Amino acid sequence: MAHHSQYWSCSPFADWVRGTPKLKAATSEEWDEWRDEAERYHPVSYWLAEEGLDSLQAFVTWPVRKIHDAKYYINNRFVTRTHSLTAHPRDIRPGDWCDVGNRFLPCLFNELVDFVEIEQAWSHIAWDEEARKKYQAPFWAAGWFRWRTWRCPQAGLDHLNWASELRMTEDWGLHSGDKGYGELTGQAKNAREIKELYLWWTTVYPNRRDPYEASGWTAYCEAARLANGGKLSFGAEKSPELKKQSDRAHKLLRKLEVDYEKEDEAMLIRLIKIRNSLWT
Repeated sequence: MAHHSQYWSCSPFADWVRGTPKLKAATSEEWDEWRDEAERYHPVSYWLAEEGLDSLQAFVTWPVRKIHDAKYYINNRFVTRTHSLTAHPRDIRPGDWCDVGNRFLPCLFNELVDFVEIEQAWSHIAWDEEARKKYQAPFWAAGWFRWRTWRCPQAGLDHLNWASELRMTEDWGLHSGDKGYGELTGQAKNAREIKELYLWWTTVYPNRRDPYEASGWTAYCEAARLANGGKLSFGAEKSPELKKQSDRAHKLLRKLEVDYEKEDEAMLIRLIKIRNSLWT
């Protein structure tokens, strides 16, 4: 089945051919009733509007769709690389060895960053000319010529902020007094979680103090080196003061490493739980 951004079978012309207007939005049961009724009373017109126009559109747009398919193959294969999970060079330098278990955190969170700064940023400007001007989006940031390289952290965050305030109101078929009226939608809850995870990775994680510095282990090593004539030797005899400093720093170092590990694991679990909301 051919995919289009706009279907001729959903156009005003199709409504005229069919003899009955197509529903704009409805439940699955309502759609079933509409199809049965439209096909029963206008079988030929229904076929022309639904099957005929779809087949004609597929034939007429074949060359354009093939160009579109080629563009997206190149984009997916070489630009976005949707077949792989990759880490930013600042997290894993190309050519450096990194064990599989240590790749999960940077690779998954770097993909989250791309989702917010590229995909959500695009969602925020795709159908809004004023937004494209506000964020100074180039012509290839949206539309047919879109190439998935335009990045705008602020546009991505602004889109999440907008989505975070969506509530169950009349737009969702509810009325004042109905159960759930005014509550956050599922999209809003997911947007808030995505934003928290994004901000943790981009602002909290990179600014965590180095455990060797924060624990005093680096200071101890420097003191031990000076006490040993400029050479660091862990087998050298320690003074009572150095031994006390060593024990205290080592204990705190281990605690910080365990705390950081627990935090990383908790954030990874949260990211996995929200994975089904990471789509555009």
